[in-house]
Amino acid sequence: MASEGSTYGDIHRYEPPRESTAAAVGIVLLTIIQIGLVGLFTYGMLAGWASGIGTILTVSLIEANMFLGGVLTAIFIDLAFIMLLYRKEFLPDVMIVKKRRRKWEDLYIRQDDVDGTSMADQGELVETVKRAIYPYYKK
Repeated sequence: MASEGSTYGDIHRYEPPRESTAAAVGIVLLTIIQIGLVGLFTYGMLAGWASGIGTILTVSLIEANMFLGGVLTAIFIDLAFIMLLYRKEFLPDVMIVKKRRRKWEDLYIRQDDVDGTSMADQGELVETVKRAIYPYYKK
């Protein structure tokens, strides 16, 4: 929880990133693997592995599609690990104090109208009942 002196928008906790060398080396290696996988996928698409045209393969069309799908899966998993390492090791951990909104603020109701209006406050009880029963009633 935020301390008593915190106001809306104040930074409550700030921890600088670790910026470890091992994570930087890991990101570089994963990026090299990513470039190789993207190159393999691009070559496979341009060579027509998935469409059956182009070079004659010794594998069937279904196996070629499965191979390209596996390469695409490896691309996204590798990208996820790159982003995970970057987020964990190179972005700061920041907690900002936020103001909890009350329900009537979500409904665009003014604070004076939170409780609503009673039937006695309107003074024209008969007119209100007539309008409720017959919507096309005119004064």
